[in-house]
Amino acid sequence: MRMYDLIMKKRDGGVLTKEEIDFIISSYTKDYIPDYQMSALAMAIYFRGMTPEETANLTMAMAYSGDVMDLSAIKGIKVDKHSTGGVADTTTLVLAPMVAACGAPVAKMSGRGLGHTGGTIDKLESIPGMRVELSEEEFIDNVNKYGIAVIGQTKNLTPADKKLYALRDVTATVDSIPLIASSIMSKKIAAGADGIVLDVKVGRGAFMKDLESAKALAKLMVDIGNSVGRKTVAHVTNMDYPLGLAIGNALEIVEAVQVLKGHGSKDLLEVCMLLGSDMLQIAGVAKDDKEARAKLKEALDSGKALQKFKEFIKAQGGDERVVDDLSLLPQAKYIRPWIADRDVYIKDLMALDLGLVAMKLGAGREKKEDKIDLAVGIVLGGKVGDIVRKGEPIATIYANDEGKAEWAFNEIKKYILLSDEPVERPTLIFE
Repeated sequence: MRMYDLIMKKRDGGVLTKEEIDFIISSYTKDYIPDYQMSALAMAIYFRGMTPEETANLTMAMAYSGDVMDLSAIKGIKVDKHSTGGVADTTTLVLAPMVAACGAPVAKMSGRGLGHTGGTIDKLESIPGMRVELSEEEFIDNVNKYGIAVIGQTKNLTPADKKLYALRDVTATVDSIPLIASSIMSKKIAAGADGIVLDVKVGRGAFMKDLESAKALAKLMVDIGNSVGRKTVAHVTNMDYPLGLAIGNALEIVEAVQVLKGHGSKDLLEVCMLLGSDMLQIAGVAKDDKEARAKLKEALDSGKALQKFKEFIKAQGGDERVVDDLSLLPQAKYIRPWIADRDVYIKDLMALDLGLVAMKLGAGREKKEDKIDLAVGIVLGGKVGDIVRKGEPIATIYANDEGKAEWAFNEIKKYILLSDEPVERPTLIFE
């Protein structure tokens, strides 16, 4: 089998067999196939696409290119959740303790942020002492003891995907539906969960810019998951606008605590309720959406979800006092609020642009090796359709560099549009 022939076959619209895909992924993982040939194949896939069967075979080849987690020692049905990424997407930090407090085990691997999208692992590292690298034994033990553990991706989990993703990132082949689907689902399958709940983002702040593409991606991932025996559900949600109010690592921990205490962004809570309902149903903890939502609401109202968040932090070496004393989180030196000079409505919040401003403040990475500043970011004074009263902040900049604070303060005014007239609230959940 020659890589040249397989590139030509896909270039000409042919369908790669399972054996051919296995050969490509195995050889590329072992460095037998050079990057320039894999780049050519990725571009051929970008233009020619893949059949559902090809995509499923690519997914499984990447899932088994390295370690596969065996979570059979964890009691109960394990359900994982994945978001395709966005701005102020703080769902895992709220959702995981809510679901665990209802009795469904949460054994989750999460990633770091890149570009304008935040990463759960970076956010958790804002908590002093928090460990996100646990041995497999510790990980399983924590889930059995506390019902929850969240760790970073292990070094040898889906090494083929790591290599291919890095290549796609620099060859303009990231936004290919088969390549996105196989990348996400290979990691989820290798992570060992019994069920998978997907939050597929669409809009200006997401990889998928239009609804039809997002629905196609969601359906493909659900089909892949179900075809390999993982109960899989997907929702398509709006990422034209930031989901929560906080953009930045420690700032998103603050918002997660606020939501767990019954405050904070209603949109963020609604997406958590939506995904949490599916997780409880797949785990067998609730029979339908009504029962699941009632359990999740009770976990919030009773304080059990907040207590579970504390337990989770302590179990992974973090200082659980942050839940009651948010000043223990990293603090920015310069806080610059944009104060409303009259009562105004928020007309637009441009998710991608606001995410990029936060990244340039230091909250995100332009390259994987970049060091981030956990304290910095942006806190919004409301969502689209909300009224901001005179004297209240429309948005607040948190920075550790005075020049960057001033730059960001002026920059966000281009991306937060205001109106003197009431504004209709946008659709949050599409399908």
